[in-house]
Amino acid sequence: MLKNDQLGQWDQDHFFHPSTHLAQFARGELPNRIVTSAEGVYITDRDDNRLLDAFAGLYCVNVGYGRREISDAIASQAQELSYYHAYVGHGTEASITLARMIMERAPSHMSRVYFGLGGSDANETNIKLVWYYNNVLGRPKKKKIISRWRGYHGSGLMSGSLTGLELFHKKFDLPLSHVLHTDAPYYYRRDDESLTELQFSQRCADRLDAMIQAEGADTIAAFIAEPVLGTGGLVPPPEGYWDAIQPVLDKHDILLIADEVVTGFGRLGTMFGSEHYGLKPDLITIAKGLTSAYAPLSGSIVSKKMWAVLEQGTDEFGPIGHGWTYSAHPICAAAGVANLQLIDQLDLVNAASTHGSYLNQSMRAALADHPNVGDVRGEGMLCAVELVADKSDRQWFDPAQKTGPAVAAAMLKRGVIARAMPQGDIVGFSPPFCISKQEIDRVVEVTRDAIEEVLPRL
Repeated sequence: MLKNDQLGQWDQDHFFHPSTHLAQFARGELPNRIVTSAEGVYITDRDDNRLLDAFAGLYCVNVGYGRREISDAIASQAQELSYYHAYVGHGTEASITLARMIMERAPSHMSRVYFGLGGSDANETNIKLVWYYNNVLGRPKKKKIISRWRGYHGSGLMSGSLTGLELFHKKFDLPLSHVLHTDAPYYYRRDDESLTELQFSQRCADRLDAMIQAEGADTIAAFIAEPVLGTGGLVPPPEGYWDAIQPVLDKHDILLIADEVVTGFGRLGTMFGSEHYGLKPDLITIAKGLTSAYAPLSGSIVSKKMWAVLEQGTDEFGPIGHGWTYSAHPICAAAGVANLQLIDQLDLVNAASTHGSYLNQSMRAALADHPNVGDVRGEGMLCAVELVADKSDRQWFDPAQKTGPAVAAAMLKRGVIARAMPQGDIVGFSPPFCISKQEIDRVVEVTRDAIEEVLPRL
């Protein structure tokens, strides 16, 4: 069968790719990989390259590719009822069932779930709900949102502002004025090496408290954070971090938004990251793992405390003026139902815990002694290798050298997909939960070989 040789040219001429150097792609200076099929932890492109996807797409294909249980559920739903909206109390069997399934898995103090399509729009929803909540309570000044540097919360106007990465602000006139940023809980990159993890965590909490007091607690509405920093470097929180942060929020009556787009539904070896770290959020953002990316779906899970105020608001002001055309889309909801059923049936949350531990232990054993590997870290089925020019004094490489991308490219030549994370030479891993120990061994071996190629031992 002849390949469609026009496809690459059409791609170059017509497709606006996200997070891409547009000019280089349009000139043909960047390769375009056209993916044609996938199964398990592997994708295949139209040149018949079979690649082990050690990042699960964008940390999202948690159950692995090619699951007929989900694709059949999508097809069946499309044939029975392809669409109906969720406005004014309308529902479908799939959307109602999925809402119940989510709430059965969510922390017990949560109440309802609002459905969107992606993590960015879910965080836009969250901020609107936070503002509505404070207006109903008669606190019109309590509107600012504190996020963290290196946090990732999307790329919309408000969600892109919440994101603490330069790439998502530069030349977009972001962040917006309602957003503040505080310290990232990034212990390896601490500026005072003498601090223990507990001391560093307390310093993060103290600086957050100082920011709140300087701005005025009556102006701060919420604090948004990922349980584990994702795109900002795959950084688990240091010891004592959440135990230090939550009392500050409670003291100042500030809502906590747990962005669990990456960590929700098993990535850390627990159903939610909030459970993993003992968080008690007022809102939880969910997306990727909800359908394992078989269909676009997100959610904002609302606490009982917030829900009571939202109900009060509609009694006072009428129906809530928020909604998306595709909220609770029945095809996407059917994918979510089948995905969560599959996670349970295959015990994939436990697999993420046991195989994630094996991944992190194996990566440390293989690379911890390399002179250019500064840190190997992870939690559950997340792992990162941070590369440095000089390990002894944490001297970073010149960003222009693109050391992390070079290692990821060397891995790709060997048939394994890893992700070069932004703002640092960090190689990230977030494989599907169904990855085997033999496949993990291959990922680790290829990582070591690629680093040896790009950064040979002195």
